[in-house]
Amino acid sequence: MITIHPLLDPEKQLRARDYETKKRKLSFIHLIAGFLFTLIFILWISRPLLTVLPAFPVFRFLLFLWSLALFSLPVDLLFSYISGYKIEHQFGFSNQNRRQFFTDEAKNFAINLVISPLLALILFLTFWLSPSMWWLWAACAMILVSGIFATLYPIVILPLFNKYTPIEDKELTGRLKKILEDGGLKIKGFYLQDMSRQTKKENAFLGGLGKTRRVVLSDNIIRNMELDELETVIAHEVGHYKRKHIIKNIFIGAVFQLIVFFLVHHIMLRIYPDFLTSFDSMLASFPVFLLCISFLNMIIIAPFSNALSRFHEKQADQYALDSTRKADAFQHAMAGLANRNLSNAYPTSFIKWMYYSHPPVGERLQAAGNWKKLG
Repeated sequence: MITIHPLLDPEKQLRARDYETKKRKLSFIHLIAGFLFTLIFILWISRPLLTVLPAFPVFRFLLFLWSLALFSLPVDLLFSYISGYKIEHQFGFSNQNRRQFFTDEAKNFAINLVISPLLALILFLTFWLSPSMWWLWAACAMILVSGIFATLYPIVILPLFNKYTPIEDKELTGRLKKILEDGGLKIKGFYLQDMSRQTKKENAFLGGLGKTRRVVLSDNIIRNMELDELETVIAHEVGHYKRKHIIKNIFIGAVFQLIVFFLVHHIMLRIYPDFLTSFDSMLASFPVFLLCISFLNMIIIAPFSNALSRFHEKQADQYALDSTRKADAFQHAMAGLANRNLSNAYPTSFIKWMYYSHPPVGERLQAAGNWKKLG
């Protein structure tokens, strides 16, 4: 029998487990459906498609990838609607109507039509330039790609979905600025995200790299948290900076990708011996390549990546407690988020290992309690 922390609402924890179960089950069904749709594309569509596509390589490349994306769109959209709209409304989170939801989905799809071919192009260039060692060069390229994405994401992608305006509350920004300065961190500014146009959930993050680094607070979290609680949240983000977690994650992520690319290289050569012999062979086998990548990431990389992320999050929590000396505020912030966002504070070990990139809230509350006793 699990003893629930007194700051957590037992009834909301029951709803949190129900919410998580529904989401996990739907995600698994989506995974199976996506696999079957991709398999249909591989067996009955990809080869005939290549016979009708234009000969010019750029058009051939783009139209093949866009055809795969369009073929997968119905099943992806269906499950996104059930998970992101129906279930979110069922549990009282979503503030969107159907038009707003599908508008955001259209934006996501359009972004995917641009970014996915660019990433695929990098892979195809490594296939062509170094067929036997492409996996090494592709992993190295991911370091550069990750750095570019982390730098541009807050100023290019995020504003397509939400408005980001400078926070004008001088008391709030003054106190948060001191937390940042104490950690030796310089930022571009403090920005308010109109997250409430989509959901009642809350979020805060330190986004970007270099000159694009900024603190972003959702309007929901500002509305629901006290200043002391917000200080601990931002101190946690500063902890990531102090421990250089972003840089570490970029390079460690490249190592993980190196392992996956190496394994996929040898799997593909067994399934498709002519995988790297011609441009059309690369295109025809690319959906199989993507399936292999997804499968290996899911069963090998994701659990270890999540474990590493949980370790980093614990370090950031420790920094927040040590720097602010406000364990009570930290606990109220974590418990409040769990109660309002319906976060399962006590998942099973398997669910935690497979899916949790952050320590469960129950563990974070316990760690803060232990810090208080030692302090």
